[in-house]
Amino acid sequence: MKTSAVDEIVGDCLAVRARLISRALTSLYDGALAGHGVTIAQLNLLAAVGKAGPCAPSVLGDVLQLERSTVSRNLNLLLGHGWVEAVSADAKGIREVALTDAGRAKIESVMPVWRQCQNEAARLLGASGTGAIQGIAREMGYPPGV
Repeated sequence: MKTSAVDEIVGDCLAVRARLISRALTSLYDGALAGHGVTIAQLNLLAAVGKAGPCAPSVLGDVLQLERSTVSRNLNLLLGHGWVEAVSADAKGIREVALTDAGRAKIESVMPVWRQCQNEAARLLGASGTGAIQGIAREMGYPPGV
């Protein structure tokens, strides 16, 4: 019996499965980080700024595969908290951002919770799932050398 297109998508779509896993992991991290006033997306952006050093927001978007509007929205939140600073700007907007001492302190302060999330995520995914995600990301060139 031939499988319908609907059944094929529902049963086999890799994109939907990856998105479901992503949502579950994001929920795990965001729930744990909520008490620290930061989301996992914002924490990853802070870490990317820290790794890259002063850089253009577009570089962060490229590294994290984010749209410009998402980078801008999250950078504005981080700027508002004083966790990043605009180190150069012009009439068109922010040219470069850098991690502040407060941003570095924020990252350090959430590390115990982040590590707990890492352990829980690894437990949920199992050794093979964790290894598969890390291997696939590596093969795809992520994280790129910021």
